[in-house]
Amino acid sequence: MPPVRIGILGPLEVRDDDDAPVYVAGARLRTLLIILALEPGRLVTVGRLVDGIWGDDPPAGAANALQALVSRLRRALPGLTVESHPAGYRLALEPDAVDAARFERQVAAARSASGDAAVEDGLRAALALWRGPALLDVAESEFFEAPRARLDELRLTATEDRADAALRLGRGAGLTTELTTLVAEYPLRERLAGQLMRALVAAGRPAEALAAYERTREALADQLGTDPSPELSALHTAILRGDLTPAAP
Repeated sequence: MPPVRIGILGPLEVRDDDDAPVYVAGARLRTLLIILALEPGRLVTVGRLVDGIWGDDPPAGAANALQALVSRLRRALPGLTVESHPAGYRLALEPDAVDAARFERQVAAARSASGDAAVEDGLRAALALWRGPALLDVAESEFFEAPRARLDELRLTATEDRADAALRLGRGAGLTTELTTLVAEYPLRERLAGQLMRALVAAGRPAEALAAYERTREALADQLGTDPSPELSALHTAILRGDLTPAAP
C-alpha cells in the first residue's frame, strides 16, 4: 500500500499508510495538493502552481510564498514526498495512489477485457471510486474547469460503456432508474437517450421509451435546432414497429 493515498474524485481525501484519514487544513494547502495530485510523478511548474493557487492575485514574491506553502504541506503530510526542482515541484507518488489516475487505468483495463460481463464488472469497480463531483474543493476556480470537465466526461463515457455492456447481457431492465436520472441531467446526450429507450423496452415499457425519444427530440430542437441522429431515429422506428422486444439483447 502506498505511504499516502489521495482522493480527488469528490471532496479531497488523504489517507496514511494505516488507511487513517488525514485532514489537510487551509484552502491554499488543499489546492496545492490537488494540483500536484492531478499529475502524480510529473513536474508541475512554479507558474502553473501559482496560477492555480492565487489566480489573478498572486502575492509579491510568489515563488517564495509557494516554497513556504510546500514546506507546510510536507509538515502536514510527512509520509508524502514533494520534490523540489529548479522549474517547479513533483509529487513523488505512484499514479495508482491517486484515485483519478487509478480510475483511468481501471477504465482502460475494463474496456480491453474479454466479454461483456468482465467489461461491466471492471467499469462498475472503476466508477465506485467516485465519491462525488471531481475536484469538489476547488469547484469554484476557473483554473480547474478543464481537468474537472475532462474527469466528468471520462466518468460519463465509462457509465455509458457499462450500460451498453449491461444491455447486451440482457440486464437493461435494472438500468431504468439510473438512466432516467442521467438523461434528465444530460438531455442532449443521444447515446444515453438510446440506452434509456432500450432499457425501458427491456423492462416491458415501450410507451415510456417512445416518450423518452420525444423528450430528447424536443430538447435537441429547442436547444440546438437539430433533429435526432439517424441511429436514434432508427431505434425509435424499431420500437414503433415492435421490432425491439423485452426479450431482445
